Amino acid sequence: MKTLTIFTPSYNRAHTLPRTYESLLRQTSKDFEWLVVDDGSTDNTRELVDGWINEAHIPIRYIHKENGGLYTGYNTAYANIDTELCVCVDSDDFMPDDAVEIIVGHWRKYGSEKYAGITGLDFFLNGEPIGGYFPENLKEGHLIDLTLYKIHRGDTKQVMRTELMKKVSPQVGFAGEKNFNPSYMLLQVDDDYPSLFINKNLCFVEYQEGDSMSASIFKQYLNSPRSFAKMRLLSMSLKRHTFPNLIRTCIHYNSSCIIAGDSEWLSNSPRKFLTVATRPLGWLLTKYIRYKAIKKK
Repeated sequence: MKTLTIFTPSYNRAHTLPRTYESLLRQTSKDFEWLVVDDGSTDNTRELVDGWINEAHIPIRYIHKENGGLYTGYNTAYANIDTELCVCVDSDDFMPDDAVEIIVGHWRKYGSEKYAGITGLDFFLNGEPIGGYFPENLKEGHLIDLTLYKIHRGDTKQVMRTELMKKVSPQVGFAGEKNFNPSYMLLQVDDDYPSLFINKNLCFVEYQEGDSMSASIFKQYLNSPRSFAKMRLLSMSLKRHTFPNLIRTCIHYNSSCIIAGDSEWLSNSPRKFLTVATRPLGWLLTKYIRYKAIKKK
């Protein structure tokens, strides 16, 4: 059995998937398999991947599912992965040639049941790390601390122990809301397990204009308010916090509940005093979100 599964949720990305595939062909270590989760694509994704499967250069599995949003692709992946480690490489991204070798080698040398997995760097196509490099002395720690203590500003690449991700999946969303960030599952694992940090490039990232989760965040706040509220509830319940982050989280939680028309916003909150105290700011944020969403139309 292979050590690593590289999974790629994809929706109408037949025009970018070849670059991902070609990067996997170039891997210096073949200790991986590729799982493509097709989220109801209407382009020629199926035919494209079927052709690669028939070429048999690398082990590939293809799963087609009804369109449900990115987090449902993660759910499908975790339900079907049986390797020790797994990592998501988006359909518009690709791995450097030695990424699998770095991941497997580092895990075999330092990995254990003590850790959630490995966290490496995402790079821009120009060869620069997104948000810079980690501090040289950062060998292990919790992912959330990177943000809480401003240790690193930018995207990172998480390689996770599959058994831990299976324990927190599937991520349960809400009907009609597709913009539920799959980091919800990652945060649950990170709350209990530190990760090994590695100051190396594990993925080249190209942000697609207009169709990524981050491209229209204000519209997402309006389209998926219950999902965002659930994410904020989880954040308020985590073991690791800073007070400024709690304040910010409560403001966003209030805003999401206002947008969703949630009458149980206070009873559901694990931080009731802060939730009440930040309610006016939640109203102000809601007005700002609606203004920005309309402006972007």
